[in-house]
Amino acid sequence: MNAEKGLLIVLSGPSGVGKGTVCAALRKLCPNLVYSVSATTRPPRPGEQEGVNYFFKTREEFERMIEQGELLEWAEYVGNYYGTPRRFVEEMLAQGKDVLLEIEVQGAMQVKRQFPDGVFIFLVPPSMEELRRRIHGRGTEGSGAITERLETARAELAMMAEYDYVVVNDSVEHACERIRAIVTAEHCRRDRLMPLYQKLLAEGN
Repeated sequence: MNAEKGLLIVLSGPSGVGKGTVCAALRKLCPNLVYSVSATTRPPRPGEQEGVNYFFKTREEFERMIEQGELLEWAEYVGNYYGTPRRFVEEMLAQGKDVLLEIEVQGAMQVKRQFPDGVFIFLVPPSMEELRRRIHGRGTEGSGAITERLETARAELAMMAEYDYVVVNDSVEHACERIRAIVTAEHCRRDRLMPLYQKLLAEGN
């Protein structure tokens, strides 16, 4: 027996914590999990593909999407826009599929206001020193951008209290197993299953 509506799973965390790597591994571990591809105005990094990692937009294109209400959430982060196309997410949830959003903290708070029954997970590094090492290890940004990301990361960590769960990314494998356990538990929550059971009981009368 399945619940009629899918779970909206929102994964956030400070820049450099490894959200993208964890999400990629999680999709292999949970092939039925639908990954919502975000739109962004930042340039593609080496190896990133249009429509797979992001929908890459110009600022003009992105601002038009904002004006037309086509985004579930959006935020400007370190000089670039990021956002989640609305229609795809709503269609997948209505079909009973679990949808994973990998988004920044600002956007996650917008989604929480619209989907308070979503599952909000905050990914954290084992230490700030490890976070610093990971950001430096990317080798894709100058020292000024790295400093800005570290300062932003400290502010984002203060938002941890707004999330339902906290997962330490000490290793990708362990982080994925913890997230999968959270999703399994959420599917078993009484308040999610009661409407379905009440419907079945009503049919039996």
